[in-house]
Order: sequence, then C-alpha cells, then structure tokens
Amino acid sequence: MHGLVPLPELPTLLLIDDDMVSREVMATVLTMTGYTVHTAASGEASLELLDGGSCIPSVVLLDAQMPGLSGPKLIEQLRARATARIIAISASNAPDEVFAAADGFLLKPFAPEALEKLLDGQEPQSAAASAFPAFEHPASEKLAPDPAVPVVNPETLAQLREMMPEPAVKQIYQAIVADLYKRLAALEAAIAKGDDAEVRRIGHSIKGGCGMAGAMQAARIGALLQGGALESDNGNQLDNSPAMLRDLRTAARNLESMLEQEFPA
Repeated sequence: MHGLVPLPELPTLLLIDDDMVSREVMATVLTMTGYTVHTAASGEASLELLDGGSCIPSVVLLDAQMPGLSGPKLIEQLRARATARIIAISASNAPDEVFAAADGFLLKPFAPEALEKLLDGQEPQSAAASAFPAFEHPASEKLAPDPAVPVVNPETLAQLREMMPEPAVKQIYQAIVADLYKRLAALEAAIAKGDDAEVRRIGHSIKGGCGMAGAMQAARIGALLQGGALESDNGNQLDNSPAMLRDLRTAARNLESMLEQEFPA
C-alpha cells in the first residue's frame, strides 16, 4: 500500500498509532506525498522496530492516547533510542504532560502541509481550515447521520485521487467500512458491559480514523460518542445505545453505497 519512491529531501517518519484506519490512511497519504514512512501499532512495537535498527527516523508521529506504553513514558523511551523530533497527534486535545514532553502537536485530521509547516517551524494550518476537516460538536447535538453532511468530504476525496491511483483510494474506504463494522461489534460489547469509558474510546478511534479520510458522517458520530454528547437526562450515555448502534450502522452502509457509486466494479 505504501510503494511510492520517496523524495530524498523529506524526512523519514515513524508513525505510532494503535488505530488501524488512522495509521493506514496517514501512512498512505504521507508516503504518496513523498515521505518514507515506517509504522507501529503500539508503543512496544515501536521500540522493537527502533531496537532492530531497520528504522532510523528523523520524525516520530506519536498518537497521544494509546493503550499500553504511551505518553511521556513512551516519549522517554523513544528519546533514549533516537534523536528524532517527536510530534504528538490526536483526534482531541492531548494531555498536558504529553504537550510538555513532545516537540509539537497536530490535531487529527491533518493534511501533509500541516506537518510540513510544523517541521519548518511555522504555525500549522488548523485542521478546520484544511481539506481534512475537524469534527467538533456541541454536547447538545443529537445522534443520527445528518443528511446535510456528506458521507465523504468531496475535497478530501478529490485530494486523495490526486495523490494516488483509484484502486488505492478505494482500498482506503474499504478498510474504513470493514473497521466500522468491527467497531460496531466492539461498541455493542461495551454497551452490554455498561462500559461508558470504552464507548468514548471507541468514539475517539472512529473520529480519528474516519476524519483522516474525510468520512464525515461516521466521524461526526465518533465525535459525539467520544464527547458524551449522547447522554440522556439522567447523565447516562448508554441509555441511548440503540440509537448509537443504529446510526453508526447507517453511516457504515452509507459509506458502502458511496463506494459502489464512486468506484464501480
């Protein structure tokens, strides 16, 4: 998926993100931009990669909220193994201790130009103004795919098509659809356990991964799940569980329909 020959003037990146969709979309877009990109799905895996000597990055892009080894502890271990600049990335504001330990921060979704500006010492373009729009919503907003919100941001889709062949773009959205159905199963399990924290974590992952590819309806629902915007009058988000599952499934099906229309077999 990441086969383009990199431009020599761009730095080698190590991308650490536990969310498969976020990781693959970012890696694909950054590789097509000209970066050499290595990926790791966890903090522990990133250290193994560095210890193996096959990856010598100039920049590390580190998801600010991962299970296992993460945050300042992971940053400390990375600095012991590499001289790379460490940029924290997240679909929401990173914890203060991560801000303090890292060399910079980018809010998902971000365009490659935002990374370039940050590495050049400039203020990066805000995500809300880029081709990869942010998904922040007031707590009062209701669930359900808004028919006024495109299934996929047309600007993001056009940008991806400029960067890579049609099959590669199709593969990205197919991966997102498959991941959404996995998230649905995980969300159903979290709801059955009454685990509101896991519901929010799943929402965070959906928001970040779908946001990077401009899957706007699904990313919007992920943002609402993450932010607890679906709480009922008694303050329990899980009371709205049937609507959560129904509307996330609708967003996934809408994305499938978009694939059939935009990428006919």
